[in-house]
Amino acid sequence: MPKAAYQPAKFSPIARRRSLYTVRLWSVRHAKSLEMVYTALSAVFLKLHPFWEFVGYKRAEKPVMIAEKIVKSFLFDCRMCGQCALSDTGMSCPMNCPKSLRNGPCGGVRPNGNCEVEPDMPCVWVEAWEGSQTMKSSENILRVQPPVDHSLKGTSSWLRVTSDEAAKNSAAVGEIK
Repeated sequence: MPKAAYQPAKFSPIARRRSLYTVRLWSVRHAKSLEMVYTALSAVFLKLHPFWEFVGYKRAEKPVMIAEKIVKSFLFDCRMCGQCALSDTGMSCPMNCPKSLRNGPCGGVRPNGNCEVEPDMPCVWVEAWEGSQTMKSSENILRVQPPVDHSLKGTSSWLRVTSDEAAKNSAAVGEIK
C-alpha cells in the first residue's frame, strides 16, 4: 500500500489524546499554589456565610454551581459529583478514574503510570500522589474518602463545605460558652 502524501503536522493520535489531559496535569503540577488559592477561597466563602444564609443556600446554589463548574471543569476536568476531594487528592479529581475509585489506584496501573482502562491516560491516582506531595496538607491523601453519594451530583461542593464549616464553628462557639 503506497504511503499517502499528507502527513499531519507532527501531531500523533497519542499526542492529540494527551492534549486532553494537559490542563489537568498542569493543575496537579501546581497543586501547592492551587491549594493556597483554595484555602483563600474557602475563607472568603466562610466569611460570606451570613450572606449565604440571608439569601438562602438553596437560592445561591445555581449561580455558585455554574461558576464552580466552569472553574473546576477547566482546571480539573471536574465531574461535579458534589463531594469534592481535590484538596485531599493532590488536585487530581478521583472522579476522572474510569473505575471511579476514590481511595487509591486499582491493581491495573501500568508500569509507565498510565491507566489500564485508558492506556494513553495517566492514572488519576499516580497524579494525585505526585500532586499531594507538593501540598502543605500532603497527609490528606491518606484520608479514606466516603463512597460517592450520587444524589449530590451536579450540586455545589463549595457551598456544602462552607455550610458544614460554619456549623462546626457555631457548635464550637456554643461549647465554649
